[in-house]
Amino acid sequence: MTDSSDPRTVVPQVARLQGAPNWRTVDFISDLHLQPTEPQTVQAWRDYLAHTTADAVFILGDLFEVWVGDDALDEPGSFEAECAAVLRAAAGQRPLFFMVGNRDFLAGAEFLRQSGMSGLCDPTVLDWAGPRILLSHGDALCLDDVEYQQFRALSRSPAWQQQLLAQPLAARRALGRSARSESEQRKQSGAPYADADTQMCTTWMRAAQAPWLIHGHTHRPADHELAPGQWRIVLSDWHIDAHTRRAEVLRVTPQGWQRLTPEQA
Repeated sequence: MTDSSDPRTVVPQVARLQGAPNWRTVDFISDLHLQPTEPQTVQAWRDYLAHTTADAVFILGDLFEVWVGDDALDEPGSFEAECAAVLRAAAGQRPLFFMVGNRDFLAGAEFLRQSGMSGLCDPTVLDWAGPRILLSHGDALCLDDVEYQQFRALSRSPAWQQQLLAQPLAARRALGRSARSESEQRKQSGAPYADADTQMCTTWMRAAQAPWLIHGHTHRPADHELAPGQWRIVLSDWHIDAHTRRAEVLRVTPQGWQRLTPEQA
């Protein structure tokens, strides 16, 4: 019997996606945190989407540093509209799948429509040419970040989202700038970030009958063998500027996975 008071034993509803039989190479990326103040990261992402040889691309959350509502797409020349156009062009070449993260959870149906992507529930299990793969952004797995988990429960409420989206776009942009500033201050302070809870990961994987879990969020790229043949595979964040070049694509084939630079993919 599971203890319903212990979130480590609670299994969310898991969506299922059937991969196309002709896929031979599938890429996974997350945590690009795109924003106009980091043009080199944006350009690396544009170049990757234009040249990747993958048959499908999965974006597992935090594509944007902040998303303040789909109506941002209506502003002529807005950063959001430009990114949607890049995605739409890429989606014309191969399927793109998108799962919201903790920074862009307000991305909705209009964003998906204008970008040409297919939305993914968190979590989703991918059935394809190899082991079943459980996909998640990863933030729900970081139970030790108690303050964030409380905010996450609140911010996923439709009533809370409706109240926020009812505010003028300019006010929401100001809130977004404030959130970015607070995040940067936390990073500069060196405060540790919580990692995914191992017991919760294995509970989800067991329920989904998936020996592999791929997620982002933690910015700690690594391959964790939880048991023989059972893997937690953590995606890299992207950050490219004059001093840093951190960007990685996880490429999966029926034979296994490898980590590539965007140029290699």
